[in-house]
Amino acid sequence: MYTLVKKGSMLTACLAVSITSFAQRNVLDDYIQQAFHNNKGLKSQQFELTQSMLALQEAKSLFGPNVAVLGSYTKSKGGRTIDFPIGDIMNPVYSSLNQLTNSHQFKSLDNVSVQLNPDNFYDAKVRASLPLINAEIYYNQKIKQEQISQQQAALNVYKRELVKDIKTAYFQYYQAYQSVDIYRNAMLLINENIRINESMVRNGIRNNTALYRAKTEQEKITADINQAENNRRNAKAYFNFLLNRELDADIQLDSTLLNTRAYLPGNDISGREELQQYKSATKALQLNEKMQRSYLVPKLNTFIDLGSQGTFAAFNKDTRYYLFGVNLEWNIFSSNKQKYRIQQANNQVLQVKNDADKTADALQLQLYQSIQDYQTAIANLAAAKSQLSFSEKYYRDQLKVYKEGQLLYLELLDAQNQLTQSQLKHTMALAAVQTAYANVERTQAAYDISEHQ
Repeated sequence: MYTLVKKGSMLTACLAVSITSFAQRNVLDDYIQQAFHNNKGLKSQQFELTQSMLALQEAKSLFGPNVAVLGSYTKSKGGRTIDFPIGDIMNPVYSSLNQLTNSHQFKSLDNVSVQLNPDNFYDAKVRASLPLINAEIYYNQKIKQEQISQQQAALNVYKRELVKDIKTAYFQYYQAYQSVDIYRNAMLLINENIRINESMVRNGIRNNTALYRAKTEQEKITADINQAENNRRNAKAYFNFLLNRELDADIQLDSTLLNTRAYLPGNDISGREELQQYKSATKALQLNEKMQRSYLVPKLNTFIDLGSQGTFAAFNKDTRYYLFGVNLEWNIFSSNKQKYRIQQANNQVLQVKNDADKTADALQLQLYQSIQDYQTAIANLAAAKSQLSFSEKYYRDQLKVYKEGQLLYLELLDAQNQLTQSQLKHTMALAAVQTAYANVERTQAAYDISEHQ
């Protein structure tokens, strides 16, 4: 249950944590839940979060084995060759043997030229590989985890902004709705004035001057009503836009919300998701710095190939083979390239820490200002309520005197305009209090943004 603390003539808000988690949900909370499910901007943020989660799953999969089918076929002609003079070597020997045996049993041979490029050759294999030691994969997974936390915080930031926008739009619509009624009531008063003036003119008590002035005011109020109705339509459309509904969908109004008061949350910004974003970003950059330093850790992979290679269409025990091995990569010198990468990573960490401190200061100022605005709105509401009370009494008194013929119409009209303006100011002040509180609630990150309150 919400309360407001008043001390003497000074209106102050109690800077204590409000116990509101057990409060019953109202119609505005229901609209906020609808927005959480339907708002397209929020859906875009959820897609970004899903993308980060999938990136983490991809990073985890790098630890597992990889199996691939590899194959190649080569058809070639020309290029470098290896010349083997087998004919020059063996033909003299064969000639001597033929003379000794008095036969032609040993035929002469041609010199051989072998093409180096493989011709009509295939190599097909299944390769399974597995990383044994790889620091980059390890740190990459940790970085992806922090990016998920960062994106979740960004999603919550959007939710809180959406809550504030919905509450502001709701009370602006309420204010516009009430303004139409106020101007219509003013029109009723003007019509009554016209009736009274027409009666006085018929009875010779007044001339037509007051009647003409009343009809002029009637036209003015008509224009005010038209403008107020346009403002109401626009406010209604914007509220429905936030909920991703038809722009002219009906909005349920709850007058009790305008009279709701609340404890202000404590003067603390530790719950702001913006700071969580910086915290996750800092951790991610620190992990990136560690990853850059891990270049001294060797990379070790293992693999096994099961395949066959030979001339086209040949597949037998002579073409089949297996190949098992271990790969080692150890970068021990890179012309200070890694050194500068480490320095860049460290500089990024320092930069984001400075940005986080700067943001924390800005958020603290934002909270302070929003609390002051809320207290001012409460004080203005009290003043508007008193002004409305006086304006109502003043108009009743002036109308009574006017009916007795002891008051100029312009003085009555002035009293009526004061009443209308006081009613408008009171409605604005009611909406301003709730809007200011929604802003405090936003700067404090106090609203429960879970989708099942």
